[in-house]
Amino acid sequence: MPNLIIDGKQIEVPAGTTIIQAADKLGIDIPRYCYHPALPVSGNCRICMVEVEKQPKLQIACYTPVTDGMVVKTNSPKVLEVRKTILEFLLVNHPVDCPVCDQAGECKLQDYYMEHGQYDSRLSDVKVKKEKKAFSIGPTVILDQERCILCTRCVRFADNITKTCEFGVFNRGDHSQLDVYPGKQLDNSYSGNVVDICPVGALTDKDFRFKCRVWYLSQTKSVCPGCSMGCNITVEWDKMRPHQHKKARVMRLKPRHNPDVNDYWICDKGRYNYRFIDENRIQHPQLNNDLISWDQAIDTIVTALKPLQNSNSTNRIGVLASAQLTNEDLFVIRKFFKETLRGAQVDFRVPEVPGDSDAFLIKADKNPNTAGALSILQADADTQQIVQKAKQGEIDVLYVFGHDLVKLFGKDVVEQIAKKVKLFVFQGSNVNDTCGYAHLNLPSSVYAEKEGTFTNCQKRVQRIWPAFLPLGESKGDWEIVSLLSEKLGVLLAYQNSQAIFKDMTAMIAPFSEMTYEKISDKGMILKS
Repeated sequence: MPNLIIDGKQIEVPAGTTIIQAADKLGIDIPRYCYHPALPVSGNCRICMVEVEKQPKLQIACYTPVTDGMVVKTNSPKVLEVRKTILEFLLVNHPVDCPVCDQAGECKLQDYYMEHGQYDSRLSDVKVKKEKKAFSIGPTVILDQERCILCTRCVRFADNITKTCEFGVFNRGDHSQLDVYPGKQLDNSYSGNVVDICPVGALTDKDFRFKCRVWYLSQTKSVCPGCSMGCNITVEWDKMRPHQHKKARVMRLKPRHNPDVNDYWICDKGRYNYRFIDENRIQHPQLNNDLISWDQAIDTIVTALKPLQNSNSTNRIGVLASAQLTNEDLFVIRKFFKETLRGAQVDFRVPEVPGDSDAFLIKADKNPNTAGALSILQADADTQQIVQKAKQGEIDVLYVFGHDLVKLFGKDVVEQIAKKVKLFVFQGSNVNDTCGYAHLNLPSSVYAEKEGTFTNCQKRVQRIWPAFLPLGESKGDWEIVSLLSEKLGVLLAYQNSQAIFKDMTAMIAPFSEMTYEKISDKGMILKS
């Protein structure tokens, strides 16, 4: 394997590695516009030029393979002067509209100018104006041709990743401009990714446009709950107003790199699936549509459960858990309903119609934790039977976690259940049609307000982190069940999700030897 030196640091890398890849491994940042590690190399922006000993000319780091004994300088006077010149060239026809540009604060043209440029413009002629400024090229993206520096990242993404080929570069010289092909729109399932990879403000997101300046955003690592792929994301929220409930907290979702799951990408459905975090939330416990305290809510459930617990009639308790819940939530549900209340009928599998899917990231199973639920709950009951028994009055307490039974089984069935069971509990984060029939509604937190883990379709256990506090009076699902256990005199003494996970790894064999620290950012595969 070639052994080389970059800026005085020695490194050994596999044959075929480029200079920019070797530098990245050393933590040395070489400026780049056209280069992206997940796209074919274009080599057109030239900002990544470096000095290689014994080479008469500077070399582009993104395309030049390393050789044994190579010595590279990334910040020599010669390199810095060339970078400055390239930046001047790129800015010749670039509109300096940074104050009104959505990319301000995360624009590499701004960043590199402040780091390497800082010159007085020598432009004496009028800039070459592009034909179109800020126009729609599809349902999600706005294109501003004036701002484009022709790095062609978006072209290569559409040609090589989605293979939908919407983009092209038209005309020549300083009249070259990016556009979609005539008669085409950028309307594929991954269109939002071109905004992520655009290094300037040429491609902007319609949904995020003018919503919030990026320096007001905080980022929290998480996992997309939109399907069983479990793409890694960051939840980006307005840190200036995290607790002002009348305004949205979440501004956007962005992909987070994980080479074993989603690489650098997420689908559009996952990207824009965030409004439920702040909208249409259940914020307070309700009994027959009247607001009550948490103590009253817990007492109501305990009053219904105690006679069944004491008379060994726990088979008259039906529980519909959900694969939308974290592993920790499901484990506490198992501990309470299946072990403390032995005989309770527990299942999570509901008759959902499979959603859309493709051969890339989108999976038909729209739950983030089906694999985890299968491993943890080991359901020995059946949802259809639980619903049927509830409808016939053979169940006294029906406890539903998040499911819209009206959508799944029809209004008439849910009406019958509400009349027949003694207590119909709905525990969930968002209002749905079932809430109107449940006797008791309990507000639970959404994934962006939780710490815990999901297990994706690869059986990879992945962590999520809370971005902000739960909205209103909502609580974590495991916390609510723990409150129930405490009032019933069977204490589940968990202080946090990490304590639950530790207990779970000791009891559930596929999770054994896992810890939050070992899972880290990239996840761990369940044991078979």
